[in-house]
Amino acid sequence: MATGKRTSRLVLVRQPLDNAHSPDPPTEKPADLYSPRDYAPGDADTRALQGIAAEQSIAPQIAPASVGMPRMIRALRHRDFRLFWFGNFLSNIGTWMQNVAQGWLVLLLIPHNPAFWLGVVGFAASAPMLVFALFGGVIADRFDKRKLMIWTQSSMMVLAFVLWGFTASGHINVPLIVLLAFANGLAMSLNTPSYQAMVPELVPREDLNNAIALNSAQFNMSRVIGPTLGGFAMAWVGISGNFLLNAISFVAVLIALMQITYPPVYAGEDNNTVWETISEGFRYLFDQREMLLLIALTGLASTLALPFVNFIPLFAKDILHTGERGFGILMAFSGIGSFFGAATIAYIRKIRCRGRFVVRSAVAFYIFVILFSFSRNFWLSGLLLAAAGYWMILMVATVNSMLQHLSADEMRGRVMSIYATAFLGFAPIGSLLAGALASFFGAPITIASLSAIALVISLYLYSTQPALRCSD
Repeated sequence: MATGKRTSRLVLVRQPLDNAHSPDPPTEKPADLYSPRDYAPGDADTRALQGIAAEQSIAPQIAPASVGMPRMIRALRHRDFRLFWFGNFLSNIGTWMQNVAQGWLVLLLIPHNPAFWLGVVGFAASAPMLVFALFGGVIADRFDKRKLMIWTQSSMMVLAFVLWGFTASGHINVPLIVLLAFANGLAMSLNTPSYQAMVPELVPREDLNNAIALNSAQFNMSRVIGPTLGGFAMAWVGISGNFLLNAISFVAVLIALMQITYPPVYAGEDNNTVWETISEGFRYLFDQREMLLLIALTGLASTLALPFVNFIPLFAKDILHTGERGFGILMAFSGIGSFFGAATIAYIRKIRCRGRFVVRSAVAFYIFVILFSFSRNFWLSGLLLAAAGYWMILMVATVNSMLQHLSADEMRGRVMSIYATAFLGFAPIGSLLAGALASFFGAPITIASLSAIALVISLYLYSTQPALRCSD
């Protein structure tokens, strides 16, 4: 439980809009808002970033637009959320197209021993999350979320145009790719907390869970469509064409953000400093051994296993001997597995002995990554990637749900921000480590060995920690 010290809370004051909200006072966010959401490396489960200081936010009473929708997609009946959903869907497809092209470009620029630089690019793109996963929620709560998103999305669009310009003109090089990847990661680390925190304020209370599920589906559909289109686009219009298409895709989300009727939110006074707020969350977490073990498992997977995604272009080109289209198909396999993992979590109502379920899912994930490392058949590799994506989502989504359930209401935001740091912030460290080792031992042996180490440590923790075995 929380320590005797006073917990900090950021007070939000809403200025309602006549045409968007009812005159009733704002209601407190329900606990089930913190339901599991699908994740993916590099992106993905960053709902936790919605705040360290925002342990409570407001679920507005929104009058839905008169649009008939099936029950499974009922949140789309709300005009603002519908704009938000479709705009981000198109933009995410463009982002995945750029991701696959960027990895392939590194391979072409450094044909001999590119593993190290793939790790460096992965580190640069994700490193800002190591800092802003903790502070990003506070930033999002102290600024207008929509305006912050417009600025960050515009910045990423400009960076995509810059990457296109240098590539099309033949002046691109790997250090420049690293610099642009870091700048893009910085913008993304500021964008993500606002993105996640906006969703509950675009739909009424009864549609919050459906909105979160649709957001998860949107992200995973883009993971399937984007890499597939990216692989074919590289063959048709070249690598630089992918960067241009990504830059243009930001227009969709910018138009959506400018069309949304979004009420301004003003932050009240908070007597505690940001660091005091964060420190209180760490003290609380270290007193809760069950949650601490779950976050340790997450950090272990993020550091030792998840970086394998950065090396898929290397496996595609140098080991499976396929081209741009084949690389895109491999990435799509991973996205399909993640999509079905999210669907499984959404379908299962109750998981008994969830601590055991988390460890078993993690073990299965590590095994399929190891098998992928030694596969030399294209279609078998694709199926193994799908299986790895499936079990990875089962693991991280269940951990997310357990942390939401186990943490006290007044500490949930800080606990989830620490979780996000473990999941997103440790990945760049793992990418750098894997890249350095792969340059000496080769990518297959490095990826397999790191995953094997994670597997052994996970089984050791499960066998020696009763708090994890009995967790539910």
